[in-house]
Amino acid sequence: MTADEYLQSLLQKYAVNVSGAKAAGNMIYPVLEKWGGQYLNSASYSGSLAKGTGISASTDADIFLSLSSITPGTLADMYLSLYNAVTAAGYTARKQDVSIGVTVNGYSIDLVPGRRQSQYGSDHSLYRNKKTTWTQTNVDTHISYVTGSNRISEIRTLKLWRLRHGLSISSFYLEMAVIDSLRYARLGNTAANVWQVLEHFRDKIETTQYIDPANTNNIVSDDCTRAEKAAIAAKARESLGKKTWDEIVW
Repeated sequence: MTADEYLQSLLQKYAVNVSGAKAAGNMIYPVLEKWGGQYLNSASYSGSLAKGTGISASTDADIFLSLSSITPGTLADMYLSLYNAVTAAGYTARKQDVSIGVTVNGYSIDLVPGRRQSQYGSDHSLYRNKKTTWTQTNVDTHISYVTGSNRISEIRTLKLWRLRHGLSISSFYLEMAVIDSLRYARLGNTAANVWQVLEHFRDKIETTQYIDPANTNNIVSDDCTRAEKAAIAAKARESLGKKTWDEIVW
């Protein structure tokens, strides 16, 4: 088995059951609809499910909840009220950063509430629970940025690598770093390209700055601490010293 064949077999093994994840999303939707009421513009699949970058070993689906710009209360109120609504409905909820994590029928679902910044357009304000602040985002821009990169296999492989080694780096930060490091690489050479990304992580992850394409004031690379970036670089260096791919990612 070649390196590319091995990695493709892993990606097939950890493919997300899209129909199952969406069925779980549909199951919790009545709770979300009741929570948002007249202010809920839409509930749409975002994140890895919409981008095609998901792996079954982590979050199965993200549901972006777009609330009207005239939704009353603060962004913190919006976030907390969603947590309370999900908990009251009998789900065990987890406060994360911009999302509320729940398990629905065995599927891990992240609920991301956002308030639209105007009555038109798709720019939204999100509450950041970990830093008790807020950020602007545009989910449509993120999805287009990633799906248009043609680096889905490499991104999914690096997500498995992140999971195996217990590294702390947000999915969007990882996606941006993979896309950047493979800007001029050939398409389709998954193993060679993943190796190139690991070299980038080893040499440049601690110094390269990544700016959110949907918000130039949001420096995505600042989501990781210096220690977390150093751990990523160290693990990449260690991985590059391995002789077989099953020692690097499984």
